Amino acid sequence: MHISERNPKETARDYALRTLRDNIVRLELEPGSMVSENVLASEMGLSRTPVREALIELSKVKIVEILSQRGCLISLVDYALVEESRFLRTTLECAILDEVCKTASQEQLVRLQANIAMQDFYLKNQESDKLMQLDDEFHAMLFEIAGKMLTHHITESLSIHDDRIRNMALYAVKDLKVVEDHRAILQALMERNAERAAELMHRHLSRYKVEEESLRERYAGYFK
Repeated sequence: MHISERNPKETARDYALRTLRDNIVRLELEPGSMVSENVLASEMGLSRTPVREALIELSKVKIVEILSQRGCLISLVDYALVEESRFLRTTLECAILDEVCKTASQEQLVRLQANIAMQDFYLKNQESDKLMQLDDEFHAMLFEIAGKMLTHHITESLSIHDDRIRNMALYAVKDLKVVEDHRAILQALMERNAERAAELMHRHLSRYKVEEESLRERYAGYFK
């Protein structure tokens, strides 16, 4: 399991939740595997209580299943839950683009442009972790520009199903369109064309349906 440093003022529960979430998304905690609360607590240098609280939180969005005395099961990929996560994300992200078109400053558009340039660099150099981080930042910046960061934070818990699929796609899909899509969306935003930007965002966030076959082929044992 990948153990990152604890952030200043981060509670033990929040640290456990972030660490577990990251490792589920990265597939360090593999779909279908069993994990022990005691082992997790030991690896993170925490007591069992914050780890248990984090697992309970994750079980609410069905990414883990707590099996009483037997431990905790990392849920298999369930495309119905991925679909629900994408539905929420698509609805909200397309909705905010009108506000982004109205309010985005030149400086903010330049920041988006710089982000995409770095995405392109890491895509070409096959540094998937960096690419996914920049992908997350690109979408978060849109919420920030629209003044809807609370909305963004509220969606993060359910997005774990989507994030896990996105991470898998980085390794399984040969012709990734993520940077190309982001560049097209930004162009529409720079032209202040909210309708076109929303159309492109919808297409971008629907690619997981096209990629499903490649994902199932690469990760056959990970799906429900």
